Amino acid sequence: MAGTDKTKEQAFGPAPSVVLVNPQLGENIGMAARAMANFGLFDLKLVDPRVGWDREKAQAAASGAHETVEKASVYNTLEEALKEVHYVYATTARPRGMTKEVLTPEQAGLDMRARIARGEKVAMMFGRERFGLNNDEVSLADVIVTAPVNPAYASLNIAQAVLLMGYEWFKHEATSLGQATPELPALEGPGLQMPDTRPATKDELYGFYDHLERELWEVGFFKTTEKRPGMLRNIRNIFARTALSAQEVSTLRGIISSLTRVHELRKQKRSAEET
Repeated sequence: MAGTDKTKEQAFGPAPSVVLVNPQLGENIGMAARAMANFGLFDLKLVDPRVGWDREKAQAAASGAHETVEKASVYNTLEEALKEVHYVYATTARPRGMTKEVLTPEQAGLDMRARIARGEKVAMMFGRERFGLNNDEVSLADVIVTAPVNPAYASLNIAQAVLLMGYEWFKHEATSLGQATPELPALEGPGLQMPDTRPATKDELYGFYDHLERELWEVGFFKTTEKRPGMLRNIRNIFARTALSAQEVSTLRGIISSLTRVHELRKQKRSAEET
């Protein structure tokens, strides 16, 4: 899944802000920025970052998303960072003992999309590397987001959490999979890909079946006439399940022809030796 196109600035509509509370390491800020860029998030807010956090390491870890680090806004307090936001999602793995709705990342992604469509500004809030958000910080959010994870290893690092939330936000907006290359466009979606060919027509498939069955009969594959119909159905069903392309049908027929020629040459050689 590697690949970064640094020559294009894709334009996206309004998107959630990402708020990192009291981050300690430049590397984590940079990796979070890279995760944001993967999914069309570019507004990074840093609340009370550690004094002297390493911007060079952040830029290196951002791996191409350096502008997100450069343009990050810095705030002394969480209240200041959130003052223009309408709705806040606090990410946490721990129960908080407070009356507050809990969503999964998938539900949060849909909710964010609906709110932004109504013109609201929303923010995803992420806590410290060591212990996440404290209860006072969570109380400033409107909803808690908790992922279904292995309870024995429930904590995600900052970049992982940003990546997960960013994916759930962006997946409903994405119009393709992966990255385009100079040779090929990005994939339009999941499913069987057939570059430089097309699905085989039924006429092509039936021609292949006839070709294969004829040659199998010639070499004595069908031991009895009675079993031939059932064996033919099994052979056709095998290939029917594979969704052959036109190129694959052509290749298979070429294989049959090559094997047939070898068989005929061997027959002729044996016949010549016997005479």
